[in-house]
Amino acid sequence: MPIQHVRSILSTATALSLALTPLVASTPAFAKDDPVVKVSGSDALKGASTVAIGSFNVGFIFESTDQIKKTGGVLAAVGGTTKAKSSLVGVTPEMMQQIADNAYANLLSQLTAQGFTVTAAETVFASETLAGKGKSEPTEATILLEKKSKGKATYMRPTAIPRQIMILGDVPTSGGFGQIGNTMAYSQNGIALGNYARAAGTPVIAVTYLVDFSDQKRPGAFDFGGGVKVNANLSVTPGYSKMTIIGSNGKQSVLTLNQPVSVDGDFIDMQDASSGGEKTIQSVANVAGGLAAAAGLGGLGFGKTRKFEFTAKTQQYEEGAVKVISLANERLVNQLVAMR
Repeated sequence: MPIQHVRSILSTATALSLALTPLVASTPAFAKDDPVVKVSGSDALKGASTVAIGSFNVGFIFESTDQIKKTGGVLAAVGGTTKAKSSLVGVTPEMMQQIADNAYANLLSQLTAQGFTVTAAETVFASETLAGKGKSEPTEATILLEKKSKGKATYMRPTAIPRQIMILGDVPTSGGFGQIGNTMAYSQNGIALGNYARAAGTPVIAVTYLVDFSDQKRPGAFDFGGGVKVNANLSVTPGYSKMTIIGSNGKQSVLTLNQPVSVDGDFIDMQDASSGGEKTIQSVANVAGGLAAAAGLGGLGFGKTRKFEFTAKTQQYEEGAVKVISLANERLVNQLVAMR
């Protein structure tokens, strides 16, 4: 093939590749030997037997893009990036509400079983310090997950909590000018919860969980090639699922899940949603990379892009989500007991 033809293909493939590549920030990965729960500060709860819950938010990931470098198969020598774009359908607002309600009830049950008295949410939110704080509607967010991954999530509160309150660190975003309003609101919410804790003489607990419908790192997952694995397990995402304790003594403790909490089951149906045209474009780009290497122009690896659609099985998904959050509750409550 004449070299000018190769260059023409490369130019087209490069443009396609750049158009398809998202820009995301890097976030730290978690090693297998990390502690199950990372504790930052340990004095916010000391000596307390009564607690108030200022927030309990469950985030549901509905769309994610995972990337891993170097494709497999015949183009392994060329390299490139494989992208798995996954979307979840069939999870209704009613389902999310039911999951949040049941998960919150489980937390209350576990706290009570461990000897804690929990102040009624109505009492907490009727206080002057929390007047006007929070909102009634769910929070929609574009979030940054692990390195080279991003997603879209909806955060729900249980109906037992009058308004949704979020504090700094609850939502993993990249920041920037678009987040200034949320940053200010979340900061003010944290201050208000601290004021309540001091006025009531009761530590305040703020909980946030992020439930993922696909985790590329767990063994036994479906592998379509290129190193990205997508499966139907449900997990509570480490690093972004945490419990913040704001003490009446002015101190703060943060308990962060440092390992995935996951459950296996028949929760979701999966199908490849990539169109024939998208697959053809990716093949042309990869062939161009191979031609470049053969022509001595250096390897250009464009990898693969695959779209997967997950359809939630209503009853199984609800049961799985409640179960995995209950397991996360147990880990965090056990750590609370150790801190008391």
